[in-house]
This record gives sequence, structure tokens and C-alpha cells, in this order.
Amino acid sequence: MASFLYRLGRLSFRRRRLVALMWVALLALAGFGAASAPAATSSSFSVPGTEAQKAFDLLDERFPGGSADGATARVVFKAPAGEKMTDAGPKADVTGAVAALKSGSGQVASVTDPYTAQAVSKDGSTAYVSVTYRVGSMELTDDTLHALKETGAQARDDGLTVEIGGDALQATPETGAGEIIGVVIAGVVLVVTFGSLIAAGLPLLTALVGVGIGISTITALAAALDLGTTTSTLAMMIGLAVGIDYALFIVSRYRAELTEGREKEEAAGRAAGTAGSAVVFAGLTVVIALVGLAVVNIPLLTKMGLAAAGTVVIAVLIALTLIPALLGFAGDRVLGRKVRQGKAVSDKPNVGARWARLVLRHPVAVLLVGVVGLGAIAVPAASLEVGLPDDGSQPVSTTQRKAYDLLSDGFGPGFNGPLTVVVDGDQAEADRAIELIRSLEGAAAVTPPALNKAGDTAIITVVPKDRPSSLATEDLVHEIRDKSGDHVYVTGATALNTDFSQKMSDALLPYLALVVGLAFLLLMVVFRSVLVPLKAALGFLLSVVAALGAVVAVFQWGWLGSLFGVEQTGPVMSMMPIFMIGVVFGLAMDYEVFLVTRMREAFVHGQQPGEAIVTGFRHSARVVIAAAVIMIAVFAGFIGSSEQMIKMIGFGLAIAVFFDAFVVRMAIVPAVLALLGRRAWWLPRRLERSLPNVDVEGEQLDKETSRSAGGPDEDRELISV
Repeated sequence: MASFLYRLGRLSFRRRRLVALMWVALLALAGFGAASAPAATSSSFSVPGTEAQKAFDLLDERFPGGSADGATARVVFKAPAGEKMTDAGPKADVTGAVAALKSGSGQVASVTDPYTAQAVSKDGSTAYVSVTYRVGSMELTDDTLHALKETGAQARDDGLTVEIGGDALQATPETGAGEIIGVVIAGVVLVVTFGSLIAAGLPLLTALVGVGIGISTITALAAALDLGTTTSTLAMMIGLAVGIDYALFIVSRYRAELTEGREKEEAAGRAAGTAGSAVVFAGLTVVIALVGLAVVNIPLLTKMGLAAAGTVVIAVLIALTLIPALLGFAGDRVLGRKVRQGKAVSDKPNVGARWARLVLRHPVAVLLVGVVGLGAIAVPAASLEVGLPDDGSQPVSTTQRKAYDLLSDGFGPGFNGPLTVVVDGDQAEADRAIELIRSLEGAAAVTPPALNKAGDTAIITVVPKDRPSSLATEDLVHEIRDKSGDHVYVTGATALNTDFSQKMSDALLPYLALVVGLAFLLLMVVFRSVLVPLKAALGFLLSVVAALGAVVAVFQWGWLGSLFGVEQTGPVMSMMPIFMIGVVFGLAMDYEVFLVTRMREAFVHGQQPGEAIVTGFRHSARVVIAAAVIMIAVFAGFIGSSEQMIKMIGFGLAIAVFFDAFVVRMAIVPAVLALLGRRAWWLPRRLERSLPNVDVEGEQLDKETSRSAGGPDEDRELISV
């Protein structure tokens, strides 16, 4: 492989104008496709095989036009002190709001009158209007949303408190300057790492080109493939991350080859052949992790994973072709001024080499500190509770959170997450189901059944005693299902969230086994070792569990919550464990491949195991740290979001990358390799004969270039730049 990539790198360098033009044309073509494609709607969210989904399907069949999965909203009214919602003035305001909602949009399916639907609290202080729409929340038009937001304007003028909850009026996350600061930090880190504005700009430029092509392609295909507006989120995050990483490593190796004295085209070819081989296999591990999301069997996640995997493939191709082409335009200007003037070439060990020698002198102590430290941080993960956020996790300043609190105060917390019970039977069956549900401890109220025209299906609304995301409400869902028989189904947003969380939990171990297992085989081919891939996988698991422990401590227990702006503790988002595994695994294997392949390269070329570790750190540690700092800065930018879910994702990914890069790869990895010595590179003979030799360390490439040069290639000590 190294030989093929070497030739590809040299070809891209020579034909740089053609290569650059091809990528610009691809970007323009994708952009044109995105601009001319029909607007994407919300991707249909379904959880196949779950009871909640079966109930939705039954409702669509037996209650045609009922908008079972349409968006919903609740307009909550609270009377001023000393007044009641049943007084003439407040009642007239609410009646006017109901009429305005019915006539405000053709997307409205139904609007309930609180005075006929018994939606006034016992003390008369609070009332609410329920609105159901014919389409999902992402398909609501601006006019529909405007009509909803303006509901109750007259009531507010008359002194009533009016707040709006439900999924129809989704909160727009307020991210502030966090992401901008993250990108600025990334640029500063690249400049410090390379000492050259051109070298620093190349990874950012090519990453943006790759993400632009990927996101534009997703947008162009969104309507045809039902990708939805959320599919591109993961693709953008992963595309930027790996795009910067891969370009960073190619540019770094090119600079090292130039400093070694090679010609520019030869340096580009060798950078593509050596660092490029690592990029290919690092990219494959990320693709495995993302495509593996299909095992969860949730179509939306499968599409997100495939779209993000396509963006990773684009990032790999750009690193192997566009980067060498742009290096041809840049020439030696990718080197810092001092290096170009010959002032920065030095044989002094850099910080990476000095740190590696320190670890070699005290491997047991470093290993114990790293493992015990991460193990202690991981302890809270044993108390992990998963769920999906509701309006109760919104910032207290939002109308959704205010509506949530008003309903909790006026009707009890369960009113924020009513359960929809669907009875596949007649009136008698529905009455028996109601009698059973009323006897359950967790049910606060049960409405009379609403039958369809055929009289063979009934809908019952059950109000739990506790809030939607609580364990008590989840237990009530399971209790109704266990005791009611096969003809009674529990659905609604709360039940669907419960089923979604359970499905994610059930898929966690199979997903982990698939991703880690395939990556183990891939790394065994790359490193031609059994123990190195095993160490890589175990180190990754340690860093992810520690990161989950930190997430539980902050977002579930509330430790340091005020520091990170956590206003409401609760269960960890149910997709967080799998999401973290997929994203962090890809980045962790990037760092592992780039760091350890340089050690493997030195070992294959005759260095002792200890010196190979030092060589790997001398040339790769600085770049790996730079890549990790960039990712931490980008992910940490999301912590400033007003949306708790986005805040949790940003914190979890940032802390996971920190643990994996700085503790596992920089400390535990060299300590373990130092203790193993030559045994680290042991491979059973039978496996050695059967595994393909991909030559990621470039040994075969050295032989080929030596023959073409007419003599042996001198072993040159690479200078860290």
C-alpha cells in the first residue's frame, strides 16, 4: 500500500493544477446540487420493533388523518394573583386564543378548549390548550410557528401569564461565541505547531473543502433519500475533526522529509506513502465505527452514520491527493522562516522525546497513575441512568421550561408527559384496561376512552404522577404493558422515549463488540502484532468509561454543574454512550495509528524497542497533541450551548478526547510498550503468514526507492519540526 500511495502522492504533486481543479469542480458540483435540490423535511423518526411504534402504526391504520405522530403544543395560561381562569375576563382571553389557533394555520389538526376538556387546574389558577398538527415539528411553516408564538398576546396584555411548551416550538440553541473560540484556538494551535501560516492554513482549508463537499452532497440527496435536516450534524462534526487530523499528519510528515534533505516531490510522495498509509487505516476504523451504527436498527441513526462515513472517506481522499497538490503550490513555505534559513535544525531531543524517556524510566508508576486515575473517574458510570431530555431540561429562561413548570405546579409533573394507551378492542376491552390502569400506583389520572368510527380501537390518556423522564414514569409504562395483555399498547412521546432508550441500551454491547472487534483485526494487520491492538482497544474502553463517569457526575449528579451551566440534573441522553463510542473510538484510533506506526517504523528499521518508543514520540507526539487540543477546543465550544443535550455532547466528547490523548496515548501506551519490550510486536507465525502485509511502515517502499536510486537508501535521522 505504501508504494501505491507514494506514487499517488508524487502524481498529485506533479499534476497539482489538475488535482486542485478536480476538487474545486467537485465542490462546485456538490454546491450546485445542494442549491437546486428541493428543501429537506424532517426525517421520519421510527423505532422499528418497539411497542410504541406498533401503537403509532395501529393509530395510523384505525384513526386515519388523526396525526398520531404530528407535532404537538401546549399553550399554558396562568391567572394573575387573586383571579381564576374561570373568571369572565381570563375565560374570554382563552376562548379568543383557541379561535385564533384554529384559524391560524392549515397545518393545525385539532385544538382543545380547556373548559370542555377539563384542562383547568383544581384551584382554577392554570389552564392549558392542546394543539395537534398534521405534520412533524420540523415541517411546520414559519407562518404556523408565528401564529403559535403570537397566541395569547391579548391575554398577556390583560395580565395573564402565557407560555408555550411541546415539540412544535423547539428551542433554538444559543451557542454564543463558544464554537468561534474553538475554531480560533484550532488556528492558533496549528500556527504554534508549524510556525508557518501556510502550513497552519492547509489543514483548515482542506477540512472545509471536504466538509463542504460532504454536506452539500447530503443536502442534494436529502429529499430523495429522506435524510432529514439533522443528518448532516454528525457528518459536519466528524468531517471537520478527521479532516484537520489527516491533513495535519500529512503536512507534518512532508515537513520532516524536507528537513531531512529530500526533494519536494519525493518528500510529498514519502509523506503520502508513510503518513498516508496511517491515514487510510485510521479512516477505516472511523468508517467501521460509523457504519456500525446500523446495528441499533434505528433508520435515522443508520442514515446519520452512513452520511458521516461518506464524509470521512472524502477526508481521506483529500489528504492523499489534494494535500500533496497544495504542498506543490506551497513548496518550502510550509516550513517556518527559521527552518528555511537553516537555523532550526537541531539534534536536541524535543519535549516528546524527553517525556518518552521519563516514562521508560518509570513505566510501572506511570501505568498505575494513569489506570487508577481514570478508574476513579469512571466510578460514577456504574450509576448511569439513560433517557431523553424533555422541556424540564431546558434553560429556565425559555418559554418551554416556563410552560413545563406551570403545568407541574398546576396539574402535577405527570401532565408534562401523558401516556397514550391504545386498546385493540371494543368498549368493554377499553373499560377493563381503564379499571386496571386506575389501580396502578404510578397513575394520577385516566381519561375516558375515545373510540374510532368502527368501534374496534380505543385511545386512553394516562397521566403519570411523576415527570416524564423519571424512573417512576418508566416503571409505569412497563407495568401497564406487563399487566394489560397483548391487545393493549402504550405509546406517546414518553413511551417512545422509554423504548428508544431501551433499544439503545440493548444495542450497546453488540455495537461495542462489532466496532472493537473489527478494529482489532484491522490494527492487527497494520501493526502485525496481537498485543498492540489489544492494548489500543483496552485503553480506548478505559477512556470512554472514564468520560461517561464524568458525564454522570456533572449532568446526572450535578457535581460542578454550575460551572458548566447545568440548570437541571437528570438522566444522561440515551444515545450518548453509543455516540461517544462511535466518535471517540475513531479519534482514539487516529492517535493510536499515527503515534504507534512511527514506533513500528523505527523498530522495523532496526531500533531497539525503547529507542523506537522515543523515536515515535519525537516525531509524532507534538502533532498528536496538537490534533487533540484542536478537537478538545472544537468540542468544548458546544458546552456554551443553551441546549442541555448539545452541552452534554460537547462536554462528553471534549473530556473523552482529553482522557484518551493525554492519559491513554501519551502515558499508558508508552508505559505498556516499555514493559512489553520486543513482545509488543509478537505475532504467531501462522498469523504472520496469513495476514496481508500492507507495509504501513514503508519498509518495502524504502527498498523500491533504493533500487530506483541505484543504491541503498541511507538511514537518516528525521528532525522534528
